[in-house]
Amino acid sequence: MLIYGTAFRRFWMAQSLLDAYMPVAIFLAIAVIFPIIVYFLTRLVRPDKPSPLKDTTYECGEVPEGEAQIQFNFQYYMFALIFVVFDVAAIFLMLMALMFTGLSDAAKAAIVLFVAVLFVTTNYALKKEEVLTI
Repeated sequence: MLIYGTAFRRFWMAQSLLDAYMPVAIFLAIAVIFPIIVYFLTRLVRPDKPSPLKDTTYECGEVPEGEAQIQFNFQYYMFALIFVVFDVAAIFLMLMALMFTGLSDAAKAAIVLFVAVLFVTTNYALKKEEVLTI
């Protein structure tokens, strides 16, 4: 009798867990199936008029001019990367500043470590490039 009760309780707990996550499973199924359906429906509905001009590199009807591969200055990428790092760090620091008084000592130490790592990596990136001339 005890084994039956334990098995029933496990079954009931598993069933309630399935019921709780059923909306997530339905959402996941829709999120996977919807793009596939849209992909195949657009292939059925779209106009298909191939021409030699549309088969060129850009597919827009314009004849390409010049080289397609030009070399950009690396410092543009470096500047963008540093901007993204500081932007994300500013968001984290703002959230941490709002909750600083309610944080434990371990959390405050983690904040100090985060700022230290941010400082060291930013200095490394700037020293590696020496000068950002943008």
